[in-house]
Amino acid sequence: MKFENPIYVTQPSLPDLDLYKPYLEKIWKSKILTNNGPFHRELEEALAKELGVKYVSLFTNGTLALLTALQTLRITGEVITTPYTFVATANSLIWNNLTPVFVDIDPKTNNLDAEKIEAAITAKTTAIMPVHVYGNPCDVDKIQDIADTYSLKVIYDAAHAFGVNYKGQSLLNYGDLSILSFHATKVFNTMEGGAIISHDEKTKKRIDYLKNFGFKDEVTVIAAGINSKMNEMQSALGLLQLKHYKKYIEKRKLLAALYVKQLSKIEGINTLAIVEGVEDYNYSYFPIYVEASYGKSRDELYEFLKQHNVFGRRYFYPLISDFPLYSSFDSANRNNLKVASTITEKVICLPIYAELTPEEVIAICKIIENGQ
Repeated sequence: MKFENPIYVTQPSLPDLDLYKPYLEKIWKSKILTNNGPFHRELEEALAKELGVKYVSLFTNGTLALLTALQTLRITGEVITTPYTFVATANSLIWNNLTPVFVDIDPKTNNLDAEKIEAAITAKTTAIMPVHVYGNPCDVDKIQDIADTYSLKVIYDAAHAFGVNYKGQSLLNYGDLSILSFHATKVFNTMEGGAIISHDEKTKKRIDYLKNFGFKDEVTVIAAGINSKMNEMQSALGLLQLKHYKKYIEKRKLLAALYVKQLSKIEGINTLAIVEGVEDYNYSYFPIYVEASYGKSRDELYEFLKQHNVFGRRYFYPLISDFPLYSSFDSANRNNLKVASTITEKVICLPIYAELTPEEVIAICKIIENGQ
């Protein structure tokens, strides 16, 4: 079969527009569009409570949150990170005049391999920036032990990890800072948006200064800040999304279970296992891995799906370390990134979002089966 309309890897889950209108009316009445308005303050407080974290600082997008997190902790020199992520992770380092040091990934989780971090530490290393890939937790305990031993900061790119709880608490409570993305494709979105999760009031104050040009008050600038404030429109949508996102995740959970069941029948197609210790998972993506025994290469299956109007994404391909901007770094050598180099040639993220139907999931799996 071929779908009549394109099926994309993800689509934003949006509440009914009529539910959004009262928020817009309040914004119009107050005439406060930005600059720490009432909805902005309300969303920060609501998110902190919902996520089980101390402090939330809202941003206009996740990339600016990454940039500001590095400024907040005054990171210098080299930062150990993963090549298997969205390019914004490494780009934020370059924008801060830092040197990314790529370390290979764990084949089971696709996350930075904690066992290989120590070998990459030098006298110039000041921080580790791991990524909770697909919302699956990194080896946070091992990473923290290494950071403590070598006096390093840990900044988690948690763009995929909204609402994930691990070992009895929010995954966002690990590390010195965690960064969220509220892009339209995420399980919780504000159209565009992001946040930094911090653990003490002093750090939150510094973050909030930096995201507002460095202003401490009307006449005092204390740092070379940037303009990365979330506006009232985004904040209002976020407050509305908070009322609905859990039911969207429940729908994704059912779809993911159906995918696993259907794909387990197909030779050469593997799926990602959720890390032990996760109490709440958000099913933000559904990656599959195309093995040689499938009969087609990953790219051949990727094109075959497109011919049937199913538009998956090769998240993450190419590796960041393969881009011309980064390939000249010593740590970008594929001989040092053997697992990541293998995984990036196998992965396709299949469509998963709340409005996707079980019938569509079954049909997608049938297309994959017929592609052998």
